[in-house]
Amino acid sequence: MLYAREVSKQPVEDVITLFWQQFEAADDSREFADRLVRGTVDNLETIDRSIGEVSIHWKISRMACVDRNILRMAAYELLHVDEVPKRVTLNEAIEIAKRYGAEDSWAFINGILDKLAGEVD
Repeated sequence: MLYAREVSKQPVEDVITLFWQQFEAADDSREFADRLVRGTVDNLETIDRSIGEVSIHWKISRMACVDRNILRMAAYELLHVDEVPKRVTLNEAIEIAKRYGAEDSWAFINGILDKLAGEVD
């Protein structure tokens, strides 16, 4: 949803609605996904600043769109979703990057999120 929002430039609520018209999920999964998407968008400036502080030699604007949005979602989760253990957030982001990112995206994302998670402690 975050990728679709960035690429389409549509409002987040429209993207969420369109997504759920095409895909099904259990209510609790859907609620959590919506929370992550809305929370990420609502806190985008702070999230991008936090990522920028730990991503040496990489501006967020120069990152691949898929990588940038995986990082944003995971950063939101690290910074604002206390009930999810940090290691779970990192592992999930890495798995998403392996599936949807470029060949080495997972290592790049792991490095940045590991630094960010260390700063959140």
